[in-house]
Amino acid sequence: MKQLGSALTSPMSVEDIDPDRFDVIFLVGGHGPMQDMAVHPTTGAVLVAMLDNPKKLVAAVCHGPAGLLPASRPDGTWALKDRQLTGFSNEEETQAGFAGNAPWLLEDRLRISGARYIAKAPWTPHAIADGNLITGQQNYSAGVTADAVLKQLAAIV
Repeated sequence: MKQLGSALTSPMSVEDIDPDRFDVIFLVGGHGPMQDMAVHPTTGAVLVAMLDNPKKLVAAVCHGPAGLLPASRPDGTWALKDRQLTGFSNEEETQAGFAGNAPWLLEDRLRISGARYIAKAPWTPHAIADGNLITGQQNYSAGVTADAVLKQLAAIV
C-alpha cells in the first residue's frame, strides 16, 4: 500500500490520463458524476479510447454511468449507443426521495442517448457486461460489478 501512497493522495487530473497506461477505468457513483463527469469534455475522449480497445475495460456503478454521457465520437455519435448497460434507476431515485429535486434522471438520460438500459427490481444487486463495458445498477451492485471487472480483467491480461 505504501507504494500507492502518492497515487492515492495526489490523484492525476482527467486531462492527464493516458488511456494506454490503464487497463480499467471505473466511474464511481454518488450524485457527483451527474454534476461533473456528465459534462466533462476530456472524460469522453478517454472513455472512447478505452471502449475502442477490446483489451481495456470501462466500468461504472450507481450514478457513475452519468460519466459515460460525454463519450462521443468525432462525428457526434454517442460511443455507447445500442450498448446494454444499467445504472441508478428512476424507481430507485424516486424511492430515495431525490427524483423531485433532480434536473434530470440518469435512466432517462441513458435511454434518450441511445443505451439499451436494463434494470432489475430496486435495490437488487445487478451488473451488466456488454463487451468491455461493465455497469452496476446502484450501491448494492458495487460488489457484483467489481467481481465482473476482475473476471474480465483476468481474461484479457
